[in-house]
Amino acid sequence: MDASSFDFSSWAGQQRQAIEQALEQWVGMDAPAGLGQAMRYAVLDGGKRLRPLLVLAAAQAVGGHPPAALRAACAVELIHAYSLVHDDMPCMDNDSLRRGKPTVHVQFGEAQALLAGDALQAQAFELLTPDSAADAADSIPPAMQAQLCRILARAAGAQGMAGGQAIDLASVGQRLDEAQLRQMHRLKTGALLEASVLLGAACGQADAAAQAALLRYGQALGLAFQVVDDVLDVVADAATLGKTPGKDAANDKPTYVALLGLEGAKALAQSLYEEASSALASSGLGAQAHVLQALAQQLVQRSH
Repeated sequence: MDASSFDFSSWAGQQRQAIEQALEQWVGMDAPAGLGQAMRYAVLDGGKRLRPLLVLAAAQAVGGHPPAALRAACAVELIHAYSLVHDDMPCMDNDSLRRGKPTVHVQFGEAQALLAGDALQAQAFELLTPDSAADAADSIPPAMQAQLCRILARAAGAQGMAGGQAIDLASVGQRLDEAQLRQMHRLKTGALLEASVLLGAACGQADAAAQAALLRYGQALGLAFQVVDDVLDVVADAATLGKTPGKDAANDKPTYVALLGLEGAKALAQSLYEEASSALASSGLGAQAHVLQALAQQLVQRSH
């Protein structure tokens, strides 16, 4: 397909429909004692699905295994959803609004929210390791299953999202320089976005040059997402964001806007977009990378 004629909105709509149908099928249907309701509330009917879209776009670029890509897309969304449930709780960021509705602990209580997050995290890895007898249509080679689990586990753990959140909580009221702030967000936000690209690539056969380029793309995009998030936290309202704006400043958390100013943060986001674009241009994937290019543009230009 010629990149100039590519209809990103149509592509994204089709992919989101597939993602929503799969999540609806897989999440929490048989969980007991109201747990499934809390899990489904956390995951369904909300969110941009950026991480799953990155998985599917990267898989498409390398001619990836479709069942593996869809499962990986849903798995990374479950990890993202669980992290939001836990981050919103009173012991963390203590927020009451997420995706335009009450947060899970407000709706279901803190104990059920904690369990819902735990269960979503576990289910992510269950999705990546389907029972070949029960899920013959979704059969994934064992070596691919192991690689997908490793990528996602590292991105979610102490060397990724959880580690970044620990730095974030420890940094309230402190002045971080740009290198420290970049490291915090490389882990807290960037690791899971980067992993989304790598998960998609792991569903196919990318050569070493393409893998290295996709890694650089994912790293630049992951940081750009956080920079744009910091900008929107200042300039957007709650109805647009679907969450409480201005909360980072109110809680004296370090942000790119606080460090660089509003215009400086916007300039950094644009620079990171150009870095991501340059990585794709060097990937050797050619027109196959046009969906990833469109996603990067959408991310930097987003209003919520």
